[in-house]
Amino acid sequence: MSGHSKWAGIKHKKALIDAKRGKLFTKLIREISVAAKDGGGDPGSNARLRTAIQAAKDANMPAANIERAIKKGTGELPGVHYEEMILEGYAPGGVAVMAEIMTDNRNRTAAEIKHLFLKHGGRQGEPGCVSWLFQKKGLIIIDVGKSSEDKLLEISLEAGADDLKKDGDTFAITSSVENFQRVKEAFAKENIEYNLAEITMLPKNTVKIEGKGAEQVLRLVEALEEHDDVQNVYANFDVPDEILERM
Repeated sequence: MSGHSKWAGIKHKKALIDAKRGKLFTKLIREISVAAKDGGGDPGSNARLRTAIQAAKDANMPAANIERAIKKGTGELPGVHYEEMILEGYAPGGVAVMAEIMTDNRNRTAAEIKHLFLKHGGRQGEPGCVSWLFQKKGLIIIDVGKSSEDKLLEISLEAGADDLKKDGDTFAITSSVENFQRVKEAFAKENIEYNLAEITMLPKNTVKIEGKGAEQVLRLVEALEEHDDVQNVYANFDVPDEILERM
């Protein structure tokens, strides 16, 4: 977990900037549409869609945009057909990297992602080469000053969270995907603000990397995140805080 919550917090701040540019909305709309296409347009019976809608609301997306995205997914409105795929590889220093992608042209996107790996000193791998190093979890990050560790631990355990760890100046609470919403609502009920609350892929172990190698890793991850077809990027790096903040 070391380094992950710090990076997640930085990504969250960046997402606020992306939201102003409309880039975040584009990714959220794709997720809503694909979720509706795969599991139907009723969030009550489609957990993935329910999570996607909540993420859109958290980003202050207008209700009309959400409704249109759902209807495009169910076919009630015309829309682009997106395919999902995962591309995996290695950053400098042997850091595992996994990108979740939604694209309307698999061959084009695959070629562009391969180029980004090579450009930043990494290499793309075969399907499954690093995905086993990650597990899907709910993650909530709360600043240390927002509440005491004992209080957070009590709320976490009662709501069904798996773990709570102090990571620098934040607490990282992890849960199963099934319990994530319940844990998130438990903190909201106690009026405890969180920096980030999301379903993510957490690394089972991390690779410590410093200096120039750390900068190369972060540049690769950032380049992948900037790609229009990339929804999420996960990596198992452990980078010093000062490099994270500088980058």
